[in-house]
Amino acid sequence: MKRIGIIIIGLFFLFACFGQQDSTTFNDTSDFIESSQKVKNIILMIGDGMGVTQIYAGITVNKSPLNIEKIKNIGFAKTYSASDYITDSGASGTAIATGHKTYNKAIGVDKDTVPVKSILEYAEDHGKATGLVATSYVTHATPASFISHQANRHDYEDIAADFLKTDIEVFIGGGLKHFNQRKDNLDMTEQLKENGYDVIMNRDSIPISNSDKIAGLIYKGHPPKYTKGRDEMLQICSLKAIETLNRNNNGFFLMIEASEIDWGGHDNDTEYIVDELLDFDRVVGKVLDFAEKDGNTLVIITADHETGGMGLNGGDIAKGKINAKYTTSDHSGVMVPVFAFGPGSDNFRGIYENTELFIKMMNAFGFSED
Repeated sequence: MKRIGIIIIGLFFLFACFGQQDSTTFNDTSDFIESSQKVKNIILMIGDGMGVTQIYAGITVNKSPLNIEKIKNIGFAKTYSASDYITDSGASGTAIATGHKTYNKAIGVDKDTVPVKSILEYAEDHGKATGLVATSYVTHATPASFISHQANRHDYEDIAADFLKTDIEVFIGGGLKHFNQRKDNLDMTEQLKENGYDVIMNRDSIPISNSDKIAGLIYKGHPPKYTKGRDEMLQICSLKAIETLNRNNNGFFLMIEASEIDWGGHDNDTEYIVDELLDFDRVVGKVLDFAEKDGNTLVIITADHETGGMGLNGGDIAKGKINAKYTTSDHSGVMVPVFAFGPGSDNFRGIYENTELFIKMMNAFGFSED
């Protein structure tokens, strides 16, 4: 009888514990209810080639928490394209920008090369200001996916011409040569001026521009590495873009890309990756400061894909050192993280297709597709 009594008491204790645990979980409905609040502004930040390993490498080397660690709503996006298990930046950029899976090298077109409308173009249609900032050509695959419609990502001059077909207010990065050293001998910088843009060809002039329309073609080709002369270009240009776009009472959409995390991955260059990741995170900090003060800005931070198949085989937290190894000099097929902050950020939890990012941004703005 004594043994039976002990068993009964034990079972009662177990049921009580599990019952309490279940009750707490299911009564806390805040974890399951998604926000339907519409937002005024969206800032989409893309760390090209940035997977969780690149982020943790930055955390380790930095020896203190990153700004991105402040964000509590986190999900994962699947990155495969319509043509390949391993996506390129054209297909993944297009998936994020338009909600369509497409073939590798595509820019703003579906798998049948039919143009598809981007979140930036929908924002323009709804009277919002729009902008792109990148540490690459502005005509490069990721920024191009938001504004251009071309069958091949390497048709840079055709992509440049597409900028003149939009009402985008701000675009800043490299790629000047695609506008003024063209095979057709056109100088599109003159056309940009005629369209009301302050055409800026050096970084130092970016902060002092008072124009509502900025074409910041501040490098002939790609910008250099952070450690080779680019310095705080991404932060300076991102803050100018926010300042300029925020003048629009209807709100804005801005895409900011840290392009060269990807290039460090292609080179299997750990120092390059970490330097670019930490530069990106400093910009993340400034953007989160703006969003927190504004109260009506949704910030989304993600990647188009991971590059390098980067793994951490060892390290030292106290010394800020890591031992990284790589499985490839190209992209990998892993999911990438999605961090979201601000109104509606709870909608970005979970695991989903990268095309869902477009849908979630459309819902956040309260837009419907044509």
